[in-house]
Amino acid sequence: MPDYKKMYFQLAAKVADAMDILSKAQQEGEAEFMAGEPSPGIKVIAIKEEDGPSE
Repeated sequence: MPDYKKMYFQLAAKVADAMDILSKAQQEGEAEFMAGEPSPGIKVIAIKEEDGPSE
């Protein structure tokens, strides 16, 4: 009979490894983007937050 507990923990470890790889790739991409030259045509727009729900 297969050891499902062992299989589950192996899968969970591999999923955690994959998440770490993806997270690191995202952080590196964000850092590279922020270090680059600003692109023409990109505008920063401030969004005003409202105090409460409107009725």
